[in-house]
Amino acid sequence: MTARIVSIGTAVPPTKIPQEQIRDLFASQPRIDRLARRRIHAVFDAASIECRHTVLTELAAPDAPREDDDLVFVDASGTLLSPPTGARNALYTRFAPDLSADAARRALTDAAVPASAITHVVTVSCTGFFAPGPDYRLVRDLGLATTVERYHLGFIGCAAALPALRLAARITHSQPGAVVLVVCAELCTLHVRSSTDPQQIVASSVFADGAAAAIVTAETDVGRPGGLDLVRFGTALTGEGEKDMVWTIGDHGFEMVLSAEVPRIIGREIRGAVERFIGDDVMPEVWAVHPGGRSVLDRVETGLELPGEALDASRSVLRDFGNMSSATILFILRAMLGDDSIGDGARIAGLAFGPGLTVESALLTKRATRVAGGAEVLAVRPVSA
Repeated sequence: MTARIVSIGTAVPPTKIPQEQIRDLFASQPRIDRLARRRIHAVFDAASIECRHTVLTELAAPDAPREDDDLVFVDASGTLLSPPTGARNALYTRFAPDLSADAARRALTDAAVPASAITHVVTVSCTGFFAPGPDYRLVRDLGLATTVERYHLGFIGCAAALPALRLAARITHSQPGAVVLVVCAELCTLHVRSSTDPQQIVASSVFADGAAAAIVTAETDVGRPGGLDLVRFGTALTGEGEKDMVWTIGDHGFEMVLSAEVPRIIGREIRGAVERFIGDDVMPEVWAVHPGGRSVLDRVETGLELPGEALDASRSVLRDFGNMSSATILFILRAMLGDDSIGDGARIAGLAFGPGLTVESALLTKRATRVAGGAEVLAVRPVSA
């Protein structure tokens, strides 16, 4: 039997910041010279992002009252501070579990799957660590059986949701009765910093916070019918890029290296990677591409010679939420589940990119529910973030 995504639930923190507001905050920092200020404006304005969400309420309102024990990233004058990695990770431990559980509850509700049906949990994150970790907390917070098997994919970066879905599909293949909860939660803004470095400016211009959860099973009588069939997966390393997309742990947060070569490498190698993955099949009709940034989407579109509207769902998620690392591709797939223009049997190609430079691929088929009278309705309705 083929594994399928029954539903996808998403969640974002309540603090929403317009792109121009966060741009002006970074541009106004004390050690930012004129050249860096011009670069910040150019990079933020070219990102094709309108707003992002963050767990750091002070980024939106630096002068708002705070509790005495709040960990401060921005002082009352609007100056970005530099808390140590431990303080940043403490916030991850505080906020990530609730965001993960929120997305998971939405996925369970939309799938019409009770928490008691979950047999496996797969969690994904690259923006924080703690133990017992997010997988443990989901068991406790959702009231899952204490015998649920748990797996965590950590520090894989933006591409990690597809390997997580691949793992879920493998589990359902080996244990046909399995119902797998996959949860990606990323708090990227915990690692913001003021910098004149072009790579740090690019990272600050796109990354955001969010979580997404998927229910995966091969059982046709579990949850709502239809969804997204997980047909097959692929992974590839590009011939270069090992030093161009790097995610390391520093003394003042996790440090992202995101060089200008990344979009160019993707543009050069994406066609070969996709053709090897698709093989003799006809190219899919629908594309779900991780929006690492606007330039990445532009390079994929050009490299694959896609029509202008092919990446509309990816661009829409980038515009409304920014780059939420691993969770982002699930936001895109959720939008496609609720898109009436994508009919039953439509094939969807999923692409995501991670450090290495790694290209992760997935081929999915959308399945809809047929009801009395032959009418076709969507198997899964979108859940508001």
